[in-house]
Amino acid sequence: MEKIKIAIVGLGNCASSLLQGIYYYRGKNDREAFGLMHWDIDGYKPYDIKVVAAFDIDKRKIGKDVSEAIFELPNCTMVFCADMPKTNVKVKMGRILDGFSEHMKQYGDKYSFVPGNEKEASKEDIVKALRETGAEMLLNYLPVGSEKATKFYAECALDAGVAFINNIPVFIASNPEWAQRFKEKKLPIIGDDIKAQLGATITHRTLTDLFKKRGVKLERTYQLNTGGNTDFLNMLNRKRLTSKKVSKTEAVQSILSQRLDAENIHIGPSDYVPWQKDNKVCFIRMEGTLFGDVPMNLELRLSVEDSPNSAGVAIDAVRCCKLALKRGIGGVLYSPSAFFMKHPPRQFSDDIAYNMTEEFIAGKEVGDEDLERKREVTLTQEVPEEYVPG
Repeated sequence: MEKIKIAIVGLGNCASSLLQGIYYYRGKNDREAFGLMHWDIDGYKPYDIKVVAAFDIDKRKIGKDVSEAIFELPNCTMVFCADMPKTNVKVKMGRILDGFSEHMKQYGDKYSFVPGNEKEASKEDIVKALRETGAEMLLNYLPVGSEKATKFYAECALDAGVAFINNIPVFIASNPEWAQRFKEKKLPIIGDDIKAQLGATITHRTLTDLFKKRGVKLERTYQLNTGGNTDFLNMLNRKRLTSKKVSKTEAVQSILSQRLDAENIHIGPSDYVPWQKDNKVCFIRMEGTLFGDVPMNLELRLSVEDSPNSAGVAIDAVRCCKLALKRGIGGVLYSPSAFFMKHPPRQFSDDIAYNMTEEFIAGKEVGDEDLERKREVTLTQEVPEEYVPG
């Protein structure tokens, strides 16, 4: 198969796990390839993905081969593929904008990152690099809260004529204006905010759906998360958390038959614990009533390596994006977005989103009428006014 050529902005833990995974599955077959939702998507295997361009702002990564840069500090995710071959792709200096939170400087080089001294890339520089390398899509792995930087790179993707996969909670695919711009350019977009393979959000959604299907009234719930990677360190700045909390909260609220009042639902990162590194610990509590209004509660603790938990999902998103490019489909890919992302333009229960994605892979495009028919719960494309960042 021809390689799927990707560009990445943000060579952090998530990008490290993604690229390690691409090489980890070389030489394996479908009987040996555990840990993937799909081994084969229209002939494309995980190792058919190739990084051709990469951008970062940490001087420890800039100028190095991607295969080396993904293991540089402050990256701290598990190394499960240490024998990465050279990619012959050097990490280029990107654009900073709001991609760096000033409070991180006080934690030192080991835990924070060190802004590069090179001249920042212009829009023209990024667009030129995307075009010259033949990149087909740009994956956004910027830190949470990078509103301006994400919009900058989305503009670059549009100008360069490449697809966009938005893995962070800045609303691009779920913003009607941005969605329309990608549609007009006939460029696919998948977003927003990647949903882990088996993480806090998908677990919380599944339990919420179980409550609904079993007739249990959910009255109160929280989800608290701790971790020690730069994502959690970055989110100590609560101003950067607005869209993240919206994304994670709406992912659960959208499953409910009746939304909970704001005071009865709390979902979001709680604290930064350095020694946890890339391990994320999630605590979920759900309180409700059973038959006869008899009270019950559920408590769950989930511990996962955060970045590999999203990498398998990203590999599927890349391959679905490639299918859209081959088929000439532009604009939001609603089915993959609903299955792979926390804050897609249109929310569906996970079982319906799964079936829709299988249909998409098989070549059955879902039209607007089908979307309306299949949709059990709708998440408005407009972010609630009280949640609008800034």
